[in-house]
Amino acid sequence: MLLGACPEDQPPAEAPWEWRLPPGFPEPFVPEDDPMSAAKVELGRHVFYDPRLSYNETMACATCHEQARAFTDGKATPIGSTGHVLPRNAMSLTNVAFQSIYTWANPKLSTLEEQALVPMFADFPLELGVQQDTDAIVRRFADDPEYQELFAAAFPDDDDPFTVDRIVQALASFQRTLISGDSAYDRFIYQGDASAMSESAQRGMALFFSETGECYHCHAGANFSTSFRSAGTEPGPPDFQNNGLYNLDESGAYPPGNGGLFEFTGDPRDQGKFRVPTLRNVAVTAPYMHDGSMATLAEVIDHYAAGGREIADGPLAGDGRQNPNKSTLVRQVELSPQDRADLVAFLESLTDDAFLTDPKFGPP
Repeated sequence: MLLGACPEDQPPAEAPWEWRLPPGFPEPFVPEDDPMSAAKVELGRHVFYDPRLSYNETMACATCHEQARAFTDGKATPIGSTGHVLPRNAMSLTNVAFQSIYTWANPKLSTLEEQALVPMFADFPLELGVQQDTDAIVRRFADDPEYQELFAAAFPDDDDPFTVDRIVQALASFQRTLISGDSAYDRFIYQGDASAMSESAQRGMALFFSETGECYHCHAGANFSTSFRSAGTEPGPPDFQNNGLYNLDESGAYPPGNGGLFEFTGDPRDQGKFRVPTLRNVAVTAPYMHDGSMATLAEVIDHYAAGGREIADGPLAGDGRQNPNKSTLVRQVELSPQDRADLVAFLESLTDDAFLTDPKFGPP
């Protein structure tokens, strides 16, 4: 079994971290101020699944990031610990260590440590609500004998390791181990197993990587995303794309409060531009798009084949195909029913069942 973490007989906390990476995968980037260790990863796994991280103790990181769904939640958009409905779909944490930017549209979040602060401290919509009483939440861990041992092992040089910064570092360390690279596609491409992918999936792969489909331009590289960084590469400029979902006023507007990159730049040309998500394990991460507005992979394929989405009536009416901000790569393309089925089969070949069930990534 190919894993992103160390073997079950984990080395001592002071031992150097050893990546066990799938074939074809580079070493992930790790910030100098948050080096990996087995003890830190184990602490992060405990915190990730612990609802005591939320103010009212009802919600953990794992509430919106379920392992069996490739660390998504199956909802159009999540619901925070106090009932706030979030505007954007819970992104998969598959291979999150290889991303160069985080969340759907923030161009400034370049590390998992920075990203973790968003669900912890966001005011509206409120998710975990740590800001409601940060000291009390930290004390929940400091007063727990098991966590006393876990924090001491993870941060042996700290007189008092019970801080938000240390919690964030442990969470980021655990998430960096969530590496998926044992799908049928990986076995076919990287391990030489000619029987791993069905003929339909192989046809879909050829179409995906062709100039007819052009899917690979945005869903590029080992992680099927233009957001990529490894230990040996520097990240390129943040990439955000408009794929023609909406066009509310014929000038490119997206629904209020969900304008994508525009919310950070104020540039009207950035309306509806979002980060390109990974396609790994995409078959188990429905619903799709930044707002969870598409239920199936077949619906997604139809959307791209049409060159965007037209909504005939209602408050979201508009022709996304004519959105002036839409990527030039999203254009109408003739796909037969067999082509569409083949593309879905290819996307399904990116499912890594071992990743979805490995106990190292599950609750302690």
